[in-house]
Amino acid sequence: MVTGVVDTGADDPIARRLRELGFVAGEPIRIVASAPLGRDPVLVQIGSTRFALRQSEAARVEVTAGTAGQVPA
Repeated sequence: MVTGVVDTGADDPIARRLRELGFVAGEPIRIVASAPLGRDPVLVQIGSTRFALRQSEAARVEVTAGTAGQVPA
C-alpha cells in the first residue's frame, strides 16, 4: 500500500506527476515485474493501471507491506 511520495526539493515535478498518476496514500500497489539485475524498469500496478517506472522514480514511492485483500483499518 502506498504511504506517500518523497519530494526531493520544492516543487518536485516527478513527485507531483507520480501523485497525479495515482501514487497517493492508501492506494494498493503491486509489483508486476522488474528488469533483471535490478535494472530499469519496474512494472507496478495501481488499480487496473500499470506503470513502467525507472528505479529512481520507484524509489520515491513509499510503501508498506500488506496482505492481499486486506482492508485498511
